[in-house]
Amino acid sequence: MTHSLEDITQQVIDRAKKSGATAADVMIREDDTFSVTVRIAEIETLKEAISRSLMLRVFLGQRTATSHTSDISGPVVERLVDETVEMARLTSEDESGGLPETAFFQNHFPDLNLLDPSWETLTPDERISLAVRTEKAAFETDKAITNSEGASFEYARSRVALANTTGFFGEYEGTTAALVCIPIAKSNSSMQRDYWMSAGRHRSQLEAPEEIGKKAAGRAIRRLGARKIPTCQVPIVFDPLSARSLLNHIFEAVSGSAIYRRSSFLVDQIGETVASSDVTIVDDARRPAGLGSSPFDDEGIPAQTTPIIERGVLRNYLQCAYTARKLRARPTGNGSRAASGVVTIGPTNFHLKEGTYAPDEIIRSVETGLYVVELIGFGVNMVTGDYSRGAVGIWIENGEFKYPVQEVTIAGNLRGMLKNIEMVGNDVTFVGSIAAPTLKIGKMVISGA
Repeated sequence: MTHSLEDITQQVIDRAKKSGATAADVMIREDDTFSVTVRIAEIETLKEAISRSLMLRVFLGQRTATSHTSDISGPVVERLVDETVEMARLTSEDESGGLPETAFFQNHFPDLNLLDPSWETLTPDERISLAVRTEKAAFETDKAITNSEGASFEYARSRVALANTTGFFGEYEGTTAALVCIPIAKSNSSMQRDYWMSAGRHRSQLEAPEEIGKKAAGRAIRRLGARKIPTCQVPIVFDPLSARSLLNHIFEAVSGSAIYRRSSFLVDQIGETVASSDVTIVDDARRPAGLGSSPFDDEGIPAQTTPIIERGVLRNYLQCAYTARKLRARPTGNGSRAASGVVTIGPTNFHLKEGTYAPDEIIRSVETGLYVVELIGFGVNMVTGDYSRGAVGIWIENGEFKYPVQEVTIAGNLRGMLKNIEMVGNDVTFVGSIAAPTLKIGKMVISGA
């Protein structure tokens, strides 16, 4: 006899109450996954799997414990619940602990168009061929593409169910897929690699394999013959993939956990101008078919759209129930459950809203500067905002690409970088839950030869 996820979550909640928990919530996630990597037209890895995980959180007053298991058979789960309640007895009290307030929960959820059943009609051979076609297109783009680190196709159909002791129950289902290609280009003097990828919930959202392979090849070829440049201070243009990393730093800086620990350069800045007026950043869990969209977060808080920066002004921090209590704020629906069951803060569709400029317009506006296509290293201090990272890019002169550049470091401070964003592109590129368009920063220091 098979039990529905709702039945299983209810049994867990009932057992937690019986064991003495004053509150509890449980999340079950089922994933049906397929992944393949091909290299030089040969399959290197091929995986197909169905997995389940149960993540439990119990409260004894203001004491908390979490646990997880991949075995959701009855006796195993009962023992897990009992042991987790005993673990909670051993922890210290935390006045900010507990489930979200009951008033936040809803029973009706929007249809966010997260599921594309048509993926299921693709046979394994057809899925493999997506990766094969992608790599083949890269090789056919130019004779300079002599090797490959492979092309991969990954697909998952996921189902999530969440229940807690307030009576809340919700579940949803979604599909995601991604196609990536990493070709290697060779010239007399050097070898270079680069990549391109496309991701989406629906088949119609993915770029054609041939287009992905062609773009990846073009990106690798344009890096051939890269050189160092002298130290200088010039405008920097970030392509959408490298600009994503800047957005990731902003996400970290507005996370409630960084704010209550006072480990962010944006502490106590709500209502202040922290960026150029061209900058509007939102976290939008309600984006239709968004890679980070869901009807509710991992604590059951309904999906919402949270403005982070509006025309340069900081409006909100991102909160789960715990950080919201710490900061006397409201949860923003960003509770994210780690595999261990611990709830942290995660992005939904956290992105810099598109501007009015085409990418080539932004490049043409630069007299001399650097177009960044890859960032290397982790030289970012989130407390002070100091920023220093290795970069690979293309030198711009008189609004045109001149030659590739490598082995340089770009440096500045995130406070100043945000305020010096002069142009925002119209090419927001979603390949995950954090996204950005092409953007231009007025001046940064490049440390070179």
